[in-house]
Order: sequence, then structure tokens, then C-alpha cells
Amino acid sequence: MKENDQSSLDSAKLAIHATKKVFRKMKQAKPNDLDQKFHKGHEAEFKKMDCLSCANCCKTTSPIFRDADIRRISKHLRVKEGKFISDYLRMDEEEDYVLKSSPCSFLEKDNSCSIYDVRPLACREYPHTDRKNMFQVLEITAENSLICPAVARIVLAITSPKI
Repeated sequence: MKENDQSSLDSAKLAIHATKKVFRKMKQAKPNDLDQKFHKGHEAEFKKMDCLSCANCCKTTSPIFRDADIRRISKHLRVKEGKFISDYLRMDEEEDYVLKSSPCSFLEKDNSCSIYDVRPLACREYPHTDRKNMFQVLEITAENSLICPAVARIVLAITSPKI
């Protein structure tokens, strides 16, 4: 991970309580205003961010695997769904399928994904900072700021008082 990325995560960790406090207030804002702030930050940040230089999300967390993801990935790997589940997945406390271990079994040494074209929807949508109705995912966005340096920078830009 680049030094700048680690620094962003360290800053996010120090600011997490303040971030959550600001996000609680933001939940009361107009959804479109909040969406625009996040989308603008997302677009600017991901023009600069090279996810392959980091891959911290793939190294530390697991996406949720929906039934459609399991079917698609199993077909791609040419294994039965039950075998895919038993080899790679476990049921979490919310009864969602997640990876048995970290880092992701499909993460390559160069931080690329061996199943990129058929990856789970949760991976396709991560880090969720460009979605509609951001007010619905502010809590997970605060948590994602501790995992993804780009999210940390987006959140910092949105929550920092402007001088």
C-alpha cells in the first residue's frame, strides 16, 4: 500500500467518531444534496486512485455472496454450487454467505482478481460512494473509510469544515 493511502486510513481511524457524528446529522440532509457531494468526491478520487496498488478491501474484508453470484462464479469455475460454497464460503451471523478467510481466495499476487469478470455484485459496487440515496449507507461508508483510502479521502473532504 502506498504511504499516502496508509496515511489516509490512519487519519480516518483517528476521525471515525467525529465522522459518525457528522454522518448522523447528514442523514437529515436532502438526499440529492448528499448524493451530489459523494458523487463529486467519488469521481474526483477515483480519477487518481489505482485500486490495484492497494486492494485493502480484498485483503481485509469479504463481500456478501448472493445466490446469483454463487451461481455465476460456480459456473465460471466449472464447479457445483455446493462445492463452491463448501470450499470458499461460510454463513455469517446475519446469515449471509461471506468468504471463509482473508485475503480473498481470488486475489492474485499483483492485486488483480482472478474472477473479475464474474465477481460478486458487492465487489462491483464497492465502495458504494457513487450510489443513490447515500443517506442509507452512511454507517457502512464510515466503516469503509477505515478500509479504503479513497473512501477515507472522500469522507474527509465531505466532513471537514471548509475554511
